[in-house]
Amino acid sequence: MKPAIAGNMRAVVIPEFGGPEVLRLDAVPHPTPSRREVVVRVHASGVNRADTLQRRGLYPPPPGASEVPGLEFAGVVDEVGDAVTRWRHGDRVIGIVAGGGCAERVAVDERVAVAVPDGMDMTVAGAIPEVYMTAYDAVFLQAGLERGETLLIHAVGSGVGTAALQLARRAGAVTIGTSRTASKLDRAAAMGLDVGVPGEAEWDEEVMDATGGRGADVILDLVGAPYLARNQAAIAQRGRHVVVGVPGGIRASLDLRLLMARRARIFGTVLRARSVEEKAGLARDFTKSVLPGFADGALEPAIDRVFPAARVADAHRRMEANENFGKIVLVW
Repeated sequence: MKPAIAGNMRAVVIPEFGGPEVLRLDAVPHPTPSRREVVVRVHASGVNRADTLQRRGLYPPPPGASEVPGLEFAGVVDEVGDAVTRWRHGDRVIGIVAGGGCAERVAVDERVAVAVPDGMDMTVAGAIPEVYMTAYDAVFLQAGLERGETLLIHAVGSGVGTAALQLARRAGAVTIGTSRTASKLDRAAAMGLDVGVPGEAEWDEEVMDATGGRGADVILDLVGAPYLARNQAAIAQRGRHVVVGVPGGIRASLDLRLLMARRARIFGTVLRARSVEEKAGLARDFTKSVLPGFADGALEPAIDRVFPAARVADAHRRMEANENFGKIVLVW
């Protein structure tokens, strides 16, 4: 590992595609802010599936984005551009980025940064941005989950899954979750999951039983192709099936007649490739609608493990082994 030198900082780099062992901490140029950007001195960086895919060469960053992996950060404003009005040096912020989050510093448009709740530990704050923003945007802003409806969460023990569970309960929805690991269902139940279903079981039938034959109003799909047919069998009339992750595969057959008969919708979503304007809009909605939940105790990030940045390879190994319940976080 090379030490950071003047004008440089430490960052996770991917010198070649491959397994976790290819990851390195190396010295890269320190970012400088544009007129509307702030440079954040990063305390914590969340680890996401997208990082493991990027490491394998399967999910490159959008054009113009940093080649450094990392989609989120929590830290302190260290520099401000000439036209910045929202933040000052020393402000504590979190946010999502298209790349560059796994580094000691990151430059972001001032509009995408969100204030860290008062009194919150910065490591805990590092577990918030990507998973809670993804879950909130997919389940509420796009799928329109309402009080009294049923949300089916696949991979409920994942970071996005645990965030969606808390957000849905806070909104007064019924929650059903799947996992292939029994202990994760137990831990999700302790967080308030109403119905837990083993992922290897005939879970579509169990969903229908649990809902009195009605089905799930919203399906948050963090698995992908292997669950498509059963998702269509378990969706309610006018249900909404939103695809957020596809670690299980990307291709499967769809019975369009069933989709038509249920008058259901299926759509996909990502945050990474969105414009700054879209991310700024999400940051505003998130600040207004979700952030208060951390202050009143309704929301609390489920943190699986915290690794020093030098052990980023171990963090990737744990995620790829599906050992984590909730978020894996790197600290700098």
